[in-house]
Amino acid sequence: MEDKLINSVHSTVFKESDSLEGKCTKIEGYDFNQGINYSKLLKSMLSTGFQASNLGEAMEIVNEMLDWRLADESINEDCSEEEKDPAYRESVRCKVFLGFTSNLISSGVRDTVRYLTEHHMVDVIVTTTGGIEEDLIKCLAPTYKGDFSLPGAQLRSRGLNRIGNLLVPNDNYCKFEDWILPIFDQMLKEQLEENVLWTPSKLIARLGKEINNESSYLYWAYKNKIPVFCPGLTDGSLGDMLYFHSFRSPGLIIDVVQDIRAMNSEAVHASPRKTGMIILGGGLPKHHICNANMMRNGADYAVYINTAQEFDGSDSGARPDEAVSWGKIRGSAKMVKTCTNWVFPLHTFLASTFIFISFLALVLFPQK
Repeated sequence: MEDKLINSVHSTVFKESDSLEGKCTKIEGYDFNQGINYSKLLKSMLSTGFQASNLGEAMEIVNEMLDWRLADESINEDCSEEEKDPAYRESVRCKVFLGFTSNLISSGVRDTVRYLTEHHMVDVIVTTTGGIEEDLIKCLAPTYKGDFSLPGAQLRSRGLNRIGNLLVPNDNYCKFEDWILPIFDQMLKEQLEENVLWTPSKLIARLGKEINNESSYLYWAYKNKIPVFCPGLTDGSLGDMLYFHSFRSPGLIIDVVQDIRAMNSEAVHASPRKTGMIILGGGLPKHHICNANMMRNGADYAVYINTAQEFDGSDSGARPDEAVSWGKIRGSAKMVKTCTNWVFPLHTFLASTFIFISFLALVLFPQK
């Protein structure tokens, strides 16, 4: 009787397994005995497990975005003669939307964003106000490394501002004011004398032109005609400068309605191109890109990288599948979210900035 009971328990605990051989990826990490091969190292993330595998999947999706051509698709009977031309079809690439929060520009990841913009590897950029002003301010004066534990009151008395473990002297913002207010004066003059209608993206392009500094991603965005959108333009030092200028020389108008038309049009008129989203962090950039792609029945590729969780109902923490329910990502899309609190072999990464550096290494060492 007892033997029968034990056999029953044994069969319950050790339930016969379905075979996964040939159906699933075998979990194994990178063998450093073969030396440092960055392409293989990045590819090994797919088989490392946990968030490393999500990161590996994100790399594959981004590579698909970069590799896709209209020539890969079958020709529709109702398409135009131009769309039937093989040379034209080979030239049509996926339109890539890049969104990021300001902390990435405050950090050294700014140089990676500049690289992507300089080499026109993205087509549309959306960021917060800090993502605009920090790029410009760094052209005027440097940001320094501090410590997360530096006391705020002490820093305040020394005229130093802390961004995480970064330090920005107040003097940097004084230099920014001296640089930008004359530009606002000229913009107001053009508005009054030439009927120029300024929008946030036009203002940003103008600032990229005026900074004329190759370390600035905004300079390269201006030069390569990559639109940079920032619907929350007044939320930051840039907003402070507009505030001060409104007293010194009232009348400068920035039209946000024209920019929502322009932003949504980037998605609506993307066809016959596919669209892809690479969104680093959450908040306004994430939602603005997703919402624009809703106007075309969803993006074809989506990669989220952030630390936010979905359980509070925030858009920042929402997984890609939630965006599918809104029509912001197509149900057939390739999509993944990489949560950046994870352990990578040899190192622990706790900040999305370092994840982004590793993630965009695929640009330099693409996996084929």
